[in-house]
Amino acid sequence: MFTCTDAELEALLDPTQVVAAIRAAFADGLEKVNMPPRLHLKTDTGTLLIMPCAIAGDDLCGVKMVSVSREARPEGRVGASYMLLDARTSKTIATFDANFLTDVRTAATTAIATEILAESEAATLGIFGTGRQAEAHLVMLARLRDFRQILVSGSTAAKTEAFVQRMQQRCGLEIKAAAAETCARYSDVICTCTTSAGPLFPGELIRPGTHINLIGAFQPHTREVDSALIRRARVFVDTYEAAFAEAGDILIPLHAREIGREHVVSDLHELVSDVKSGRRSREDITVFKSVGCALEDLVTAKLALRGIQSRATEATASHRSPIS
Repeated sequence: MFTCTDAELEALLDPTQVVAAIRAAFADGLEKVNMPPRLHLKTDTGTLLIMPCAIAGDDLCGVKMVSVSREARPEGRVGASYMLLDARTSKTIATFDANFLTDVRTAATTAIATEILAESEAATLGIFGTGRQAEAHLVMLARLRDFRQILVSGSTAAKTEAFVQRMQQRCGLEIKAAAAETCARYSDVICTCTTSAGPLFPGELIRPGTHINLIGAFQPHTREVDSALIRRARVFVDTYEAAFAEAGDILIPLHAREIGREHVVSDLHELVSDVKSGRRSREDITVFKSVGCALEDLVTAKLALRGIQSRATEATASHRSPIS
């Protein structure tokens, strides 16, 4: 059985390969994917999320378990692990620490939606949040798009400034701290990566042509943007089933009858397959709501396993004695 830490996975996984693998998986469609709704198990300290996935005809299946604490912890509020299994025997093939796996697969999915939906001339990236997902999204989108400026808005000035300093050193880019309204008003692409239960900014601040990725909220009663923004936008989701079960950004205005289900234009499969159109004009405001799905985890875990097996083969070959 293979095991892998977060640090080992970070060294092993190429983000561009993760993007390509997830895009290919969504392009193939979800007909053969067995992906039950995410189980939310309430615990004394928070919520345990259980996310299984299998693909018909595939030798491997897997399950991710995510612990989300209600209170801040030194190691962070979120902890994740992943188990990759033989689909025929249920034998464990590999176990991973899955915080980085979650970071990179979420940011990769966001990158796919941004590539399709954002204006090609988008110059300013806005990041809401200062945690792991904020960092992963900043790094991923800055790698794949040539932004001239990055604005960051965190929950406190101190957290924002510390995050800005850390990311400047890591990325070597121009990154500035900004108030929430400034970040919303002047960013061309926005990623909301927070634990906020309510809107981060007034929706009317968003300019025509902006693309927004909503990452943080994953419960029906929580959201990061208001109904005014959702009404103005063309809305896209990773999967319909998860979005209409968990995405408060959509469910709150839906239950208030401010939008209908048809307001969600397409899921990611339809978007990457050109079954439905994305941006129609430079004036469109586009929103991609990512709840996160188990297919993204399984695809990324399989990619990691191939890397581990390849390195193991190389290590074995390097230790063989030459034939004389």
